[in-house]
Formats: sequence, structure tokens, C-alpha cells
Amino acid sequence: MKVKINGVTKEVCDNITILDLINSLNLKSDRIVVEYNKTILNKDDYDKITIKEGDNLELIHFVGGG
Repeated sequence: MKVKINGVTKEVCDNITILDLINSLNLKSDRIVVEYNKTILNKDDYDKITIKEGDNLELIHFVGGG
């Protein structure tokens, strides 16, 4: 199915949760903020929400530096 991730249309597996998507992209869920269809999600919900066709996600990844 097709969803938008950071403004780019991508093909993802059916019945994938947000946590599954984060893991498939080799990102760490403790360093990600997810905006799902214009709503900022709580990290506790990442494994509860199943992505649907046409959803729009923004994945904001935090990195350390100095």
C-alpha cells in the first residue's frame, strides 16, 4: 500500500504498525517523533496504530551533537 513518509510516497507492507515501520527503516523509536495524519503521537502508541493506505507520516529524527 502507498503512504507518504516525510512528503515522499512510499510502498509499505499491509498491516504494519508505526513501530514496525520505524524498525524497518533502522531508526530508533526513542529518538523519533511521529506526526501521523497531522497528529503528534505518544511513543506508547507506536505499536498500537496500524498504518492505512494514504496515511501521511512525518518522522522527525533527533541526533546528538556538540
